[in-house]
Amino acid sequence: MQLYFIRHAQSYNNALYDSTGSDRGRRYDPQLTETGQKQVEVLAQFLKNNHGPVKSPVEPQAASFENRTTSFGHDPQNLAGYGLTHLYTSLMQRATATAWAVAQALDLPLTAWVDLHEGGGLYLNDEVTGEPASLPGPGRTYFQAHFPNLQLPAWLDEQGWWLRPYETRPERSLRAHRVLDELLARHANTDHRVAFFSHGGFYNHFLTALLNLPSNEGLWFSLNNTAITRIDFTDELRLVYLNRLDFMPPDLVT
Repeated sequence: MQLYFIRHAQSYNNALYDSTGSDRGRRYDPQLTETGQKQVEVLAQFLKNNHGPVKSPVEPQAASFENRTTSFGHDPQNLAGYGLTHLYTSLMQRATATAWAVAQALDLPLTAWVDLHEGGGLYLNDEVTGEPASLPGPGRTYFQAHFPNLQLPAWLDEQGWWLRPYETRPERSLRAHRVLDELLARHANTDHRVAFFSHGGFYNHFLTALLNLPSNEGLWFSLNNTAITRIDFTDELRLVYLNRLDFMPPDLVT
Protein backbone atom coordinates (compact mmCIF):
# COMPACT_ATOMS: atom_id res chain seq x y z
CA MET A 1 0.00 0.00 0.00
CA GLN A 2 1.11 3.50 -0.81
CA LEU A 3 -0.28 6.52 1.02
CA TYR A 4 -0.31 9.99 -0.50
CA PHE A 5 -1.03 12.66 2.10
CA ILE A 6 -2.16 15.81 0.27
CA ARG A 7 -2.81 19.09 2.02
CA HIS A 8 -5.76 21.22 0.92
CA ALA A 9 -5.26 24.31 -1.27
CA GLN A 10 -4.95 27.80 0.22
CA SER A 11 -7.91 28.79 2.38
CA TYR A 12 -9.09 32.17 3.63
CA ASN A 13 -7.45 31.48 7.01
CA ASN A 14 -4.14 30.57 5.37
CA ALA A 15 -4.13 33.83 3.44
CA LEU A 16 -5.13 35.77 6.55
CA TYR A 17 -2.24 34.37 8.57
CA ASP A 18 0.24 34.84 5.72
CA SER A 19 -0.70 38.52 5.41
CA THR A 20 -1.14 39.43 9.10
CA GLY A 21 0.69 36.79 11.14
CA SER A 22 -2.46 36.47 13.24
CA ASP A 23 -5.58 34.32 13.50
CA ARG A 24 -7.69 37.35 14.39
CA GLY A 25 -10.70 37.34 12.07
CA ARG A 26 -10.36 33.66 11.16
CA ARG A 27 -13.36 31.71 9.89
CA TYR A 28 -14.35 28.45 11.51
CA ASP A 29 -14.72 26.54 8.21
CA PRO A 30 -12.98 28.66 5.56
CA GLN A 31 -13.37 28.12 1.85
CA LEU A 32 -10.61 28.36 -0.75
CA THR A 33 -9.19 31.68 -1.91
CA GLU A 34 -8.82 32.58 -5.57
CA THR A 35 -5.20 31.44 -5.32
CA GLY A 36 -6.42 28.22 -3.72
CA GLN A 37 -8.77 27.59 -6.63
CA LYS A 38 -5.88 28.00 -9.06
CA GLN A 39 -3.77 25.60 -6.99
CA VAL A 40 -6.55 23.04 -7.14
CA GLU A 41 -6.69 23.27 -10.92
CA VAL A 42 -2.93 22.69 -11.16
CA LEU A 43 -3.01 19.78 -8.70
CA ALA A 44 -5.95 18.07 -10.39
CA GLN A 45 -4.41 18.44 -13.85
CA PHE A 46 -1.03 17.20 -12.60
CA LEU A 47 -2.55 14.05 -11.09
CA LYS A 48 -4.71 13.51 -14.17
CA ASN A 49 -1.76 13.85 -16.54
CA ASN A 50 0.32 11.54 -14.35
CA HIS A 51 -2.36 9.11 -13.29
CA GLY A 52 -0.78 6.31 -15.27
CA PRO A 53 -1.17 2.55 -14.95
CA VAL A 54 -0.01 0.78 -11.81
CA LYS A 55 2.80 -1.48 -12.96
CA SER A 56 2.67 -5.13 -12.03
CA PRO A 57 5.88 -7.19 -11.68
CA VAL A 58 4.49 -9.68 -14.22
CA GLU A 59 2.77 -7.31 -16.66
CA PRO A 60 4.46 -5.11 -19.25
CA GLN A 61 4.22 -1.38 -18.69
CA ALA A 62 1.87 0.61 -20.94
CA ALA A 63 3.70 2.06 -23.92
CA SER A 64 3.41 5.70 -22.79
CA PHE A 65 5.17 4.84 -19.53
CA GLU A 66 7.81 2.40 -20.82
CA ASN A 67 11.09 2.05 -18.95
CA ARG A 68 10.06 4.42 -16.18
CA THR A 69 10.25 1.91 -13.36
CA THR A 70 12.61 -0.84 -12.38
CA SER A 71 11.81 -4.43 -13.25
CA PHE A 72 10.18 -4.93 -9.84
CA GLY A 73 8.04 -1.81 -10.02
CA HIS A 74 10.08 0.51 -7.80
CA ASP A 75 9.25 4.07 -8.80
CA PRO A 76 10.18 6.54 -6.04
CA GLN A 77 9.37 9.63 -8.14
CA ASN A 78 6.11 8.35 -9.64
CA LEU A 79 7.53 8.66 -13.13
CA ALA A 80 5.10 5.96 -14.26
CA GLY A 81 2.19 7.86 -12.72
CA TYR A 82 0.34 7.87 -9.45
CA GLY A 83 -2.32 5.27 -10.18
CA LEU A 84 -4.45 6.36 -7.22
CA THR A 85 -7.16 3.88 -6.30
CA HIS A 86 -8.82 5.33 -3.16
CA LEU A 87 -9.53 8.97 -2.29
CA TYR A 88 -10.48 10.04 1.25
CA THR A 89 -11.21 13.56 2.44
CA SER A 90 -11.76 15.60 5.56
CA LEU A 91 -15.19 17.23 5.67
CA MET A 92 -13.74 20.66 6.27
CA GLN A 93 -14.69 22.60 3.15
CA ARG A 94 -11.16 23.55 2.09
CA ALA A 95 -10.14 19.88 2.00
CA THR A 96 -13.38 18.63 0.47
CA ALA A 97 -13.19 21.19 -2.35
CA THR A 98 -9.60 20.20 -3.09
CA ALA A 99 -10.36 16.49 -3.05
CA TRP A 100 -13.56 16.77 -5.08
CA ALA A 101 -11.75 18.53 -7.94
CA VAL A 102 -9.15 15.75 -8.03
CA ALA A 103 -11.83 13.05 -7.89
CA GLN A 104 -13.61 14.68 -10.84
CA ALA A 105 -10.38 14.90 -12.83
CA LEU A 106 -9.49 11.26 -12.17
CA ASP A 107 -13.07 9.95 -12.39
CA LEU A 108 -12.65 8.20 -9.04
CA PRO A 109 -15.04 7.89 -6.09
CA LEU A 110 -14.43 10.24 -3.16
CA THR A 111 -15.16 9.08 0.38
CA ALA A 112 -15.51 11.29 3.46
CA TRP A 113 -13.33 10.29 6.40
CA VAL A 114 -14.35 12.55 9.27
CA ASP A 115 -11.25 11.86 11.37
CA LEU A 116 -9.02 13.52 8.76
CA HIS A 117 -10.18 16.94 10.02
CA GLU A 118 -7.85 19.63 11.31
CA GLY A 119 -6.93 19.80 14.99
CA GLY A 120 -9.55 21.32 17.25
CA GLY A 121 -12.49 20.61 14.97
CA LEU A 122 -14.81 23.42 13.93
CA TYR A 123 -14.63 26.31 16.37
CA LEU A 124 -14.26 30.04 16.91
CA ASN A 125 -12.72 31.71 19.94
CA ASP A 126 -15.24 33.46 22.18
CA GLU A 127 -14.76 37.23 21.88
CA VAL A 128 -15.11 37.72 25.64
CA THR A 129 -13.34 34.73 27.20
CA GLY A 130 -11.01 33.81 24.33
CA GLU A 131 -12.00 30.17 24.83
CA PRO A 132 -12.75 28.06 21.74
CA ALA A 133 -16.45 27.41 21.14
CA SER A 134 -17.31 24.53 18.83
CA LEU A 135 -19.68 24.89 15.86
CA PRO A 136 -21.55 22.17 13.92
CA GLY A 137 -20.55 22.73 10.29
CA PRO A 138 -22.50 21.74 7.16
CA GLY A 139 -25.01 18.91 7.01
CA ARG A 140 -25.86 16.29 4.42
CA THR A 141 -27.87 18.53 2.08
CA TYR A 142 -25.03 21.04 1.79
CA PHE A 143 -22.49 18.41 0.81
CA GLN A 144 -24.86 16.73 -1.64
CA ALA A 145 -25.51 20.08 -3.34
CA HIS A 146 -21.89 21.26 -3.53
CA PHE A 147 -20.02 17.96 -3.91
CA PRO A 148 -22.24 15.54 -5.84
CA ASN A 149 -21.45 11.84 -5.39
CA LEU A 150 -19.27 12.45 -2.32
CA GLN A 151 -19.72 9.31 -0.23
CA LEU A 152 -20.90 10.56 3.16
CA PRO A 153 -21.20 8.72 6.48
CA ALA A 154 -24.65 7.21 6.97
CA TRP A 155 -25.15 9.05 10.26
CA LEU A 156 -24.65 12.55 8.78
CA ASP A 157 -27.89 14.56 8.88
CA GLU A 158 -28.79 18.26 8.82
CA GLN A 159 -27.33 18.89 12.29
CA GLY A 160 -23.84 18.93 10.79
CA TRP A 161 -20.85 16.63 10.98
CA TRP A 162 -19.04 18.23 13.93
CA LEU A 163 -21.12 17.65 17.06
CA ARG A 164 -18.34 17.51 19.61
CA PRO A 165 -16.57 19.94 21.94
CA TYR A 166 -13.30 21.59 20.95
CA GLU A 167 -10.67 18.88 20.46
CA THR A 168 -7.73 19.03 22.86
CA ARG A 169 -4.14 18.29 21.88
CA PRO A 170 -4.07 14.83 23.55
CA GLU A 171 -7.28 13.97 21.71
CA ARG A 172 -5.66 14.92 18.40
CA SER A 173 -2.86 12.44 19.04
CA LEU A 174 -5.35 9.68 19.87
CA ARG A 175 -7.26 10.44 16.67
CA ALA A 176 -4.07 10.21 14.59
CA HIS A 177 -3.38 6.76 16.00
CA ARG A 178 -6.98 5.79 15.29
CA VAL A 179 -6.68 6.90 11.66
CA LEU A 180 -3.43 4.98 11.24
CA ASP A 181 -4.98 1.82 12.68
CA GLU A 182 -8.02 2.16 10.43
CA LEU A 183 -5.87 2.82 7.36
CA LEU A 184 -3.95 -0.38 7.97
CA ALA A 185 -7.15 -2.33 8.64
CA ARG A 186 -8.57 -1.20 5.28
CA HIS A 187 -5.51 -1.28 3.05
CA ALA A 188 -2.51 -3.09 4.58
CA ASN A 189 -0.96 -5.82 2.42
CA THR A 190 -2.66 -4.57 -0.74
CA ASP A 191 -1.45 -2.77 -3.86
CA HIS A 192 -3.84 0.11 -3.16
CA ARG A 193 -2.70 3.69 -3.67
CA VAL A 194 -4.54 5.77 -1.15
CA ALA A 195 -4.82 9.57 -1.05
CA PHE A 196 -5.69 11.52 2.10
CA PHE A 197 -6.89 15.10 1.56
CA SER A 198 -6.33 16.68 4.91
CA HIS A 199 -4.58 19.44 6.88
CA GLY A 200 -1.17 20.64 8.00
CA GLY A 201 -1.78 20.25 11.71
CA PHE A 202 -3.23 16.76 11.41
CA TYR A 203 -0.33 15.84 9.12
CA ASN A 204 2.01 16.49 12.03
CA HIS A 205 0.00 14.37 14.44
CA PHE A 206 -0.27 11.60 11.84
CA LEU A 207 3.48 11.50 11.15
CA THR A 208 4.16 11.56 14.89
CA ALA A 209 1.91 8.53 15.31
CA LEU A 210 3.37 6.80 12.26
CA LEU A 211 6.96 7.27 13.46
CA ASN A 212 6.02 6.39 17.03
CA LEU A 213 7.40 9.66 18.37
CA PRO A 214 6.45 10.59 21.95
CA SER A 215 5.04 14.02 21.06
CA ASN A 216 5.05 16.61 18.30
CA GLU A 217 5.77 19.46 20.72
CA GLY A 218 8.78 21.38 19.42
CA LEU A 219 8.68 19.50 16.11
CA TRP A 220 7.00 20.56 12.88
CA PHE A 221 6.76 18.76 9.55
CA SER A 222 6.13 21.38 6.87
CA LEU A 223 3.47 20.75 4.24
CA ASN A 224 2.60 23.47 1.74
CA ASN A 225 -0.87 23.89 0.29
CA THR A 226 -1.56 21.01 -2.17
CA ALA A 227 1.86 19.45 -1.44
CA ILE A 228 2.13 15.67 -1.53
CA THR A 229 3.86 13.34 0.91
CA ARG A 230 4.28 9.70 -0.10
CA ILE A 231 4.64 6.86 2.40
CA ASP A 232 5.00 3.23 1.31
CA PHE A 233 3.88 0.42 3.61
CA THR A 234 5.79 -2.63 2.42
CA ASP A 235 7.94 -5.05 4.39
CA GLU A 236 9.38 -1.86 5.84
CA LEU A 237 8.04 1.67 6.23
CA ARG A 238 9.40 4.01 3.55
CA LEU A 239 9.14 7.80 3.64
CA VAL A 240 9.59 8.19 -0.11
CA TYR A 241 9.19 11.96 -0.26
CA LEU A 242 7.71 14.72 1.87
CA ASN A 243 6.16 18.07 0.90
CA ARG A 244 6.52 17.54 -2.85
CA LEU A 245 5.43 20.65 -4.75
CA ASP A 246 7.57 20.69 -7.89
CA PHE A 247 4.42 20.62 -10.05
CA MET A 248 3.18 24.00 -8.76
CA PRO A 249 4.19 27.27 -10.50
CA PRO A 250 6.33 29.39 -8.14
CA ASP A 251 3.79 32.23 -8.04
CA LEU A 252 1.17 29.80 -6.67
CA VAL A 253 3.28 28.30 -3.89
CA THR A 254 1.83 29.05 -0.46
